[in-house]
Amino acid sequence: MQQILFFEFPSFNLYSTPLLLLVLQAYVFAVLLLMRYFNQKYLPALLLALLIFITGYHRTTYTIGFMEWYDTYRNTKINYWLIALSLAVGPLLYFYVKSITTSNFRFKKKDFFHFVPVSLFVIYKISIFVYDASLPGFDETQNGYLKIHLDEKYVQPLVGIVESLQMLLYLTFTLQLYYAYKKKIQHFFSNTYALELNWIRNFLFIYSFLFLYSIFEGVIGDLIVDLHWTQRWWYQFFSALAIIYIGIKGYFTDTNTLKNLNFEVVPSSEKKTPDAPKDNNILENKTKLEQFMNDEKPFLNPDLNLKELSKMLKISVPVLSETINSGFQKNFNDFINGYRVKAVQDMLKEGKQKQLSLLGIAHECGFNSKATFNRVFKKLTNSSPSEYAMQHL
Repeated sequence: MQQILFFEFPSFNLYSTPLLLLVLQAYVFAVLLLMRYFNQKYLPALLLALLIFITGYHRTTYTIGFMEWYDTYRNTKINYWLIALSLAVGPLLYFYVKSITTSNFRFKKKDFFHFVPVSLFVIYKISIFVYDASLPGFDETQNGYLKIHLDEKYVQPLVGIVESLQMLLYLTFTLQLYYAYKKKIQHFFSNTYALELNWIRNFLFIYSFLFLYSIFEGVIGDLIVDLHWTQRWWYQFFSALAIIYIGIKGYFTDTNTLKNLNFEVVPSSEKKTPDAPKDNNILENKTKLEQFMNDEKPFLNPDLNLKELSKMLKISVPVLSETINSGFQKNFNDFINGYRVKAVQDMLKEGKQKQLSLLGIAHECGFNSKATFNRVFKKLTNSSPSEYAMQHL
C-alpha cells in the first residue's frame, strides 16, 4: 500500500507558488467567461474560456511537480489524466478571433472537424490507461507498459511535432484573418480605433511568442543540452502570466462591436440586379458627394459609416463605395478622414488652439480617438498636430 507523506506535499516554494497563484487566477477568469457565455449566449466568451482553461491546465504538471507531488505519491497515476490538449489550442485561437471579427458568426458542422485530432488523442490516452490498468502490478508503479513503451517512447514525440506544425498553421491563418479584417474595415467605417481591437493583436503576438519560445526551448533541450526542470520553469511562468493578461483583457474588453454589422458591399436584395456604375455615373456621383461633404459636413459625426452616408445621399452602398474607390482613389476611411484633417487645419489657421486643446479640436472635427487623430494627421500632412499648430500660432 502506498504511503502518503502529507509533510512533503504541498510544498510552497519559489517555483511552485507563482505558478499556483497564476493558474488559479486563470481558472477564475475562465469561470467568469463561462458565466458570461451562459448568461449572454456570447460565443467568443466560451471559446476564450476554453482557451484560458487549457493553457492553465497545461501548467498543472509543472505546478504539482514543483509542489513535490511526484516525490510524495510515487505511484501516482496522474500522468495518465494530465492529457495534453495542445491540439485544441490552435483551432480555438482561430475561431475565437474569427468569432469576434465576423459579424453574427455561428459554428457550422464542418467547423467541428478542426477538433477531431484532439478528440482522437483524448480517446487514445484513455485507452492506454484502461489497458495498463488491466495488467498485474499496475498499482505498484507510476507508469504502465503502454505509457512507457508506446506513449512516452513514440507517440508523445510524434504528437509534439504535429502540435508544432498545427500551431504554426493556425497562428498564420489567424494573423491573416485579423489583418484582413483590419484592412476591410477601412472601406466601411470612418473611425476604426474601437473596431481595430488592438488587444487581439497583442493576444496573437503573445501566443506567437510562447510558441516560438517553446520551439527554442525544445531545440536546446533535445539537441544541445539537457535542460533541468528549473530551467524549463520559465516557459511555464511566462505562459501563466500570459493567460492572466488574456483573461483580464478578454473579460473586460468589449468585443461586441461587430455583432450586428454587415460587411457585404452588395446588399442581398441588390445581388440579383447589380447596379454597376459606369464612368459617367461615377463622375456625376463624385460631384454630388463632394458638394454634400462641403455643404452638410457629415464627417463631423464620429460614428459615420458607409451605410449611413449612402442613406443620406440616396445612393446605394455598392455605388457609393465604387464612387469613393474609383473616383477619389481612396478607401472610405481615408476619404472621410481627409475632410476631418482639413477641418482641423482650418481651425488651427483660425487660431482655435488658443481656446481649445488639440484633442478638443480633433473631437470637434469628427475624430473620436487621440491615437487615431495623431496617426491620421501625421499620415496626411507629414507633420504632427502639435508641430502644425506651432506653425500657425
